[in-house]
Amino acid sequence: MFLNKMKYYPAAVLFALLTSCGDKNQQQQPTQPQAVPVTLTEVKSTKAAYYEEYPGTVVALNEIELRPQVSGFITGIHFKDGARVRKGQLLYSIDAQLYNANYDQAVANLNVQEANLARAQKDADRYHELEKNDAVAKQLVDNADAALEVAKRQAEAAKANIKGVQTSVRYTKVVAPFDGVIGISAVKVGAAITAGQTVLNTVSTDNQLAVDFNVDQKEIYRFSTLMKNAKSSDSTFTLKFGTDIYPETGKIALLDRAVDPQTGTIKARLVFPNKENRLRAGMSGTVRVLNNAAGNSIVIPYKAVTEQLGEFFVYVAGDSSKVSQRRVVLGNALGSEIIVKEGLKEGEKIAVEGVQNLREGVTVAEGK
Repeated sequence: MFLNKMKYYPAAVLFALLTSCGDKNQQQQPTQPQAVPVTLTEVKSTKAAYYEEYPGTVVALNEIELRPQVSGFITGIHFKDGARVRKGQLLYSIDAQLYNANYDQAVANLNVQEANLARAQKDADRYHELEKNDAVAKQLVDNADAALEVAKRQAEAAKANIKGVQTSVRYTKVVAPFDGVIGISAVKVGAAITAGQTVLNTVSTDNQLAVDFNVDQKEIYRFSTLMKNAKSSDSTFTLKFGTDIYPETGKIALLDRAVDPQTGTIKARLVFPNKENRLRAGMSGTVRVLNNAAGNSIVIPYKAVTEQLGEFFVYVAGDSSKVSQRRVVLGNALGSEIIVKEGLKEGEKIAVEGVQNLREGVTVAEGK
């Protein structure tokens, strides 16, 4: 019995080895990966014109806070809030009783000093006549001349005091410094005000308004050229509020004196006409600067672009139907398309649909 079992054992081992090798050969046979269906498009170049956008703030070209030059109480307000005012127009009256009384006192003091001056002049003249006949001591003549000089200085001081008091009386009337629009009054009749501190109101021009915005220092040369070549009917600069476009075009007026070292930007200012009074100082909007790209630009569908860690990529199809991921530098968006500054050439094919299923080296099949 033992010998019979030994005879069958080598045969069983041989069968097991053959079976194992057969399974291993089947496992090692490579499987062909399926092609990923995608939609490809050919990269083309075209002449692209687009708007660069910058956040901007509307500011008045001329604006001033009205502050009183004298202290007192408001006795009259001579305008309607938000009204248009003319240069020199009376806006506020301040109680002038005290300042008028000071003026009257200053005039009376001047009269006294002029009377003293006349008397001192007569005394000096008399002593000089006596001096000619040696009828008076030299000391008395000198004293008379000194008294005359003092009287002259006191009269001059009295005149100067009158001018100062007259100025105070004039400052009890607050007038418009220029043509413009006045805001809502910050004080009411009867309010106590302090010279140089209390803000009464604000007046600003509104026939033209400025829009300030910041541009990168690399754009200084370009904007300087735009300012040099500015035309009265130029559509380069427009203004947008939300989805609404302001109907008037702007003109670049100036670039600021220096670059802000902390932000690396410089302030630019546009001027817009405000005929229909649609603009108000303090409004926030979007400055649109037309950029007519020189030559042709590579433009692709934006949905072909993927983003990874702040960088942008597209999948480019090769001759063997395999795709490779390529980094691109993007420009401005043009609706559903976007400009590619670097990374693609005209005539190459990129994946547009099915991009989410792709990875480096995958074989693709263009769908219908």
